[in-house]
Amino acid sequence: MPELPEVETVRRGLADTIVGRRIDRVEVGRERTVRRTSKQALIDGLTGVSIMEVQRRGKYLLAPLDSGYWMMVHLRMSGRLLVAAAGTERPPHTHVALTFGPDELWFVDPRTFGEVVVYDPERAAEEMPELAKLGVDPVVDRFDRTVLARALAGTSRPVKTVLLDQHRIAGLGNIYTDEVLHRARVRFDRPASALRPVEITRLSKAIVEVLSAAIEAGGSTLVDTQYVDVAGRTGEFQHQHLVYGRQDEGCLTCEKAVIRRSTVGGRSTFYCPRCQR
Repeated sequence: MPELPEVETVRRGLADTIVGRRIDRVEVGRERTVRRTSKQALIDGLTGVSIMEVQRRGKYLLAPLDSGYWMMVHLRMSGRLLVAAAGTERPPHTHVALTFGPDELWFVDPRTFGEVVVYDPERAAEEMPELAKLGVDPVVDRFDRTVLARALAGTSRPVKTVLLDQHRIAGLGNIYTDEVLHRARVRFDRPASALRPVEITRLSKAIVEVLSAAIEAGGSTLVDTQYVDVAGRTGEFQHQHLVYGRQDEGCLTCEKAVIRRSTVGGRSTFYCPRCQR
């Protein structure tokens, strides 16, 4: 699933290509992509309007329109947004296509878990309630050890589980929690409430540093994912992973142990038993 760095990379690509442009035509294929409203609601809500800007909150893309409504896109497991010249052959599983003069924006989603929605921002609490429940965004919001300590407080759940909780911290997923915990030298199954102040400080710095580096590298593209940016380019941060996906390989940090794999909440977790005691 695309995480914060991948979604931010897509946001930047959209900001450079579609902001200020009028949507001339809207095509919707798979109804599941617009299940929150309807095919006609998306067509009516987007045809003839212009996208004013593209924002991001956690893993959600949010675009205010000149009609006063907003568009929300959530990529979820396999969604991609691609910009291409009109008339170019569309990839399989292109479920929404927006035409901007000579260009098109495609929402491609093989597993159809993603969504494209037009909603009234004045009714966001009813129409998009999950947005109000999102926790702090480490890139958009002020984020430091005090903010992180507040997010970790009051729960003895494993720290990785808490970092993955979008109601506490918005945007982190399986890849970046493993990388962050390794760089902070914190074991994934430590109770969140038991972390020492020095560990919370290291963790807050690691979150900012890892996310910033991943955004700079265009995100991570793994062999089992289909993530690319709006131009179809893969990310490069996977080449900087220290633990994720490196089971049984030597630890690049301590150069003495090998990376192990465990499971937390049904998710694969990669860590160094020496660096993260």
